Amino acid sequence: MSDGAVVPGPDGRPRCPWGLSTEDYLAYHDEEWGRPVHGDDALFERLCLEAFQSGLSWITILRRREGFRTAFDSFRIASVAEFTDTDRERLLADPGIIRNRAKVDATLANARVLAQWSAGELDALIWSHAPKDRAERPAPPTIADVPAITEESTALAKDLKKRGIRFVGPTTAYALMQACGLVNDHLEGCVARP
Repeated sequence: MSDGAVVPGPDGRPRCPWGLSTEDYLAYHDEEWGRPVHGDDALFERLCLEAFQSGLSWITILRRREGFRTAFDSFRIASVAEFTDTDRERLLADPGIIRNRAKVDATLANARVLAQWSAGELDALIWSHAPKDRAERPAPPTIADVPAITEESTALAKDLKKRGIRFVGPTTAYALMQACGLVNDHLEGCVARP
């Protein structure tokens, strides 16, 4: 039983406890979570998946990620922005994704907004909210020391909403920041912490 601090994984190396609950989480924890993500389409994908996760467990989204990628044309903003009402109905009937009408509609609306932005603008906007002192921030010792929202995630959510992006609040924005490496919330002693 963990006190919320790192625990040995199957190979004996210490990891964040959440990363050990399933093989899917182990791979995601070790290879992806907290590593820098750049590029408008890649960040659009993460933004969409974090929005779909709202109210659900991340493992639900992680296990359906390939279904999401297929359904949303690999999250290419220009392509998703062109989706029609027929595509919307197809998405709402697709068992390979989360068929939540509000989340599907937000994804399509967000793609249409982002298609009007300059190349690199989403990347620049998101990364402008990375904490300036992120390299100097101490590693959290336990899961209890990891925040759900921060001043920066609140500002990012407000900035995105102001520019027309839907279904993103401070908690979703912080989850995006964690997943895309804007912050490093791997626990103290975790093998995945650089």
